[in-house]
Amino acid sequence: MAKIHFDPQLLPVEGYAGEPPLASERLVPSWVRQRFAAPPPQWQAEQVDESWLLQFPRLKRAAVLVPLVARDGALHVLLTQRTDNLTNHAGQISFPGGRSEEFDSSPIETALRETEEEISLARRHIDIVGVLPEHVTGTGYRVTPVVGIVAPPFELAADPNEVAEIFEVPLAFLMDGMNHQRLSYELPEGKGRRHFYAMPFERYFIWGATAAMLRNLFHFLRA
Repeated sequence: MAKIHFDPQLLPVEGYAGEPPLASERLVPSWVRQRFAAPPPQWQAEQVDESWLLQFPRLKRAAVLVPLVARDGALHVLLTQRTDNLTNHAGQISFPGGRSEEFDSSPIETALRETEEEISLARRHIDIVGVLPEHVTGTGYRVTPVVGIVAPPFELAADPNEVAEIFEVPLAFLMDGMNHQRLSYELPEGKGRRHFYAMPFERYFIWGATAAMLRNLFHFLRA
């Protein structure tokens, strides 16, 4: 897929998802663990138009960690800002993670390995609670989001070749449909229009694949 050069922060907000925020009792480690241990049978991931995926003859496997940090009686989502020199998703807000290697035994192993490589978060601090539905990116990756509860204290160190910054966002902010903006842009060569979500927080613009995976976490926890 050809790269699309635009600043998503300059696009007009077309609306908000608008669902009410999650109840506070669902935003604690014990409840999140319970939900993943016994998922609701009726929950559904958000449907997206997949017709544009026909351009990819083969999707590459990848996995990311969705790190939920238990801090001060609440959960926070740990995120990274990618460096500007990367080939894919340069400068964007992302979960730690990356492409699966042949020696990875599972998407969980990919997520843990890549997280340790990118931000030096040791796996002994991470309690994996489950996975969310795969998400396909516009760069041809099929990404498995692996959700883990992270227990402080821990030390982080960003790989300067990949990560420009590491920060946290309160899970309560991200699990509120009024903070989920709807935006869209026109694909080149008349290929139609792509719709996506954005969740701006302070000076960070969370959008695209990261926001889409957070939307599915939202649907999963609210079902």
